[in-house]
Amino acid sequence: MDGFLVALGVSFAVIFVAELGDKSQLMAMTFATRFKTVPVLIGITVATAVVHLVSVGIGYGLGAALPTGWISLVAGIAFLAFGAWTLRGDKLTDDEKTKAERSTGSAIWAVGGAFFLAELGDKTMLATITLATQHGWFGVWVGSTIGMVAADALAILVGRYLGKHLPEKVIKYGAAALFAIFGIWLIAEGVIEVR
Repeated sequence: MDGFLVALGVSFAVIFVAELGDKSQLMAMTFATRFKTVPVLIGITVATAVVHLVSVGIGYGLGAALPTGWISLVAGIAFLAFGAWTLRGDKLTDDEKTKAERSTGSAIWAVGGAFFLAELGDKTMLATITLATQHGWFGVWVGSTIGMVAADALAILVGRYLGKHLPEKVIKYGAAALFAIFGIWLIAEGVIEVR
């Protein structure tokens, strides 16, 4: 049970931070202006659960096949890259914004489909794969899914009720710093194990 709770907690924290300022949050805010909040959250949750289930499957398979010391080194480098990616920022393309604004039909299908496609290859998917090489797949899946949905729900609340944006620079630098800390920690673990 302790391993599950560690995987859940670490995954929640990493993915929640990774999602702050991500294009998925911008999509969630855009969809929330067109549809009711509950269908938007259901669509986000279903799409996230599916993408992250695939991610943990990939990560778990890699973790079982490769030596843990090398995995820690690669994961640490990946987390440093995620930090740099976070500093670069993320914006919706005109095409993504148009799809979010003009979606017709069922809100759950529209939101779920858009989120599924947006998350393929995104930093949260890659971070989930990386986490699954280190921790139990089920805890990573649950934690990463809840972390992403919580971050997107926060974006909806902020966008809808407060009408303000969180300070973008503070979010970028804070998230990048947390990724750097996780990256350095994993690299140190990897160096110790490889020796």
